Amino acid sequence: MEAQLLSLAYPPLLVFAAALLVLVLPRLAGFAVGALSLAAVLAISLVAPEGQHLAGTFLGFERVVPFYVDDFSRMVGLGLGFLGVCSVIYAYSSEASKTLVAFALVYVSSSIGAAFAGDWLVLLFMWELMAVTSTLVVWHYGGEAVRAGFRYALFHGTGGVLVMMAVAVHYVEVGTFVYSDTGIANGIPAILAVLGMGVNVAFVGFHTWLPDTYPRPHIAASVFLSVYTTKTSAFVLYRAFPVDAQSDIGIYIAYMGGLMAVYGATFALLQHDMRALLSYHIQAQLGYIVAGIGMGTTVYSELAVAGAMSHLFNNILFKSLLFMAVGVVIYRTGEEDLYKLGGLWREMPLTAIGFGLGALSITAIPGFNGYVSKGMLFDAANPSPKYYGEPEFQALYWLLYLGAIGTLLSFIKLGYYVFLHGESDIEVADAKPGQTVAMLGLGGACLLFGVWWQGLADLAPTIQGADFAFEYPGGESNLHPYSTSHLETAGILTAIGLVGFAVVRKPLSKLDLGDPAMVVYPATYSVSRWTMLAVTETYAAVDAAVVGAVTRCYWIGNNPVLAVDAAAAQLPDWLVDVDERQPTDGGRPSTIHLRTGIGTTVLLLTLVLTVILWLLVV
Repeated sequence: MEAQLLSLAYPPLLVFAAALLVLVLPRLAGFAVGALSLAAVLAISLVAPEGQHLAGTFLGFERVVPFYVDDFSRMVGLGLGFLGVCSVIYAYSSEASKTLVAFALVYVSSSIGAAFAGDWLVLLFMWELMAVTSTLVVWHYGGEAVRAGFRYALFHGTGGVLVMMAVAVHYVEVGTFVYSDTGIANGIPAILAVLGMGVNVAFVGFHTWLPDTYPRPHIAASVFLSVYTTKTSAFVLYRAFPVDAQSDIGIYIAYMGGLMAVYGATFALLQHDMRALLSYHIQAQLGYIVAGIGMGTTVYSELAVAGAMSHLFNNILFKSLLFMAVGVVIYRTGEEDLYKLGGLWREMPLTAIGFGLGALSITAIPGFNGYVSKGMLFDAANPSPKYYGEPEFQALYWLLYLGAIGTLLSFIKLGYYVFLHGESDIEVADAKPGQTVAMLGLGGACLLFGVWWQGLADLAPTIQGADFAFEYPGGESNLHPYSTSHLETAGILTAIGLVGFAVVRKPLSKLDLGDPAMVVYPATYSVSRWTMLAVTETYAAVDAAVVGAVTRCYWIGNNPVLAVDAAAAQLPDWLVDVDERQPTDGGRPSTIHLRTGIGTTVLLLTLVLTVILWLLVV
């Protein structure tokens, strides 16, 4: 009975109500309500019974399912709920305003709504709401964030239109909006869906909004933004291309994921701005998730899907933790450039510990959660006989491998220059209590699921009941995350990262190469500017012409004699002779003398009438 009652408590509605209360309650009470609403989402995700809830009709469409619980949405709901609690605590301690947190909670509610949606119609509504509210979170900070927010809105608006078109064509072909085991319809719907969702999950070429936007708003806003749009969208990508879909474009999705892993890690390594570096690593880690989804739908790889969903869950934890740690550094020092910092571990040991936990997790060091989920994905891609990959994944495996090396190099660089390199020339306080609680809470979860990896395996959809299983202590298999071969791979990657950083550290510090894809912004700006000028100048000309015509008609109606004189004055002298108008105080009114004869007049009238009749007939 309790579980059934919890299924009636719609998680997005709880968070949305909390957002409204944040605005009217005292700051502490409002933030507490926001954190409790997300704790409720965590509880509902854990105990709500599997199946469709709150189903009904909407605008004549039958079987609209706003609340759908299965192993996939449960796992994502747990991650989003736990992160939400930590993020609100962090925002309170980081002096985020009530308005910002209210915007963020509405954004979170739409993201959770998209994760729990059971049909494409509800998903569309939540998808668009997520785009609008996340833009408000960016804009709220003002300054450079405003322009970045406009660019962000253009990207996500375009992606939303593509997804909407995909859903519309899907409905025409299938006749229902409800999710199915085969995902989005093949053909045009699948292509439109992968392009539209590719904007939100930062496909290479569609990714420039990420490093452009996330470094600019309030540090607490960056924490919210770093997770909810991209991870929810990656989950929705799985809904469109599930393991049962066997889509023809699955292999292309998989290789796009591999390219994202390498591209994101490469440009992260070249960044000076700390939040820009982390933003590129959102793309890189999403690459692993996208690769797992693509592999799953290409060859029915349950392991690849389990790895993708596990890495999505883990990414929620360690990516937000890294943004929190870097945010504290910015909050205390006011500096965004990692090369202008150094030696902060002595000044900020708690922040250094939080960063270390996140960095060890994202770089897949044994003992941390990223090691377990990345290991699943490597096993699913590796085509050697003792693993589970297919021959067509050979190049993908090496792309993921290169992405892992780039990730190690990036976080060695970030940790070295911010916390280890040299002596700190400034004295700053460490993280505030709320910031510390949030960071250590997330860091503890990263460590927990790395050590107690069976818990992560039990959460991972498609693992249980498959024809293979993780071996628990006392057993050994190729799938065991701490098998000898997996530990050897991790050791090799770590050694390459450490040696590689020692080699490239000095030349790397002198490089300042921009992302070539960012050329889209000046190009778009120029095109948009000239387009805007063309439109506005055309409008101004049309407006002036219409206003002028109306003004003249009004004047003619009030001054018909003067109007006739003025019109006649424009005619050639051989046609009319207009006397100069005399003053009306006793003078003679002007007269018009036609110089043409009757024949010419008839001819002119005939021509005019002929033209009019011709126009009417045509």
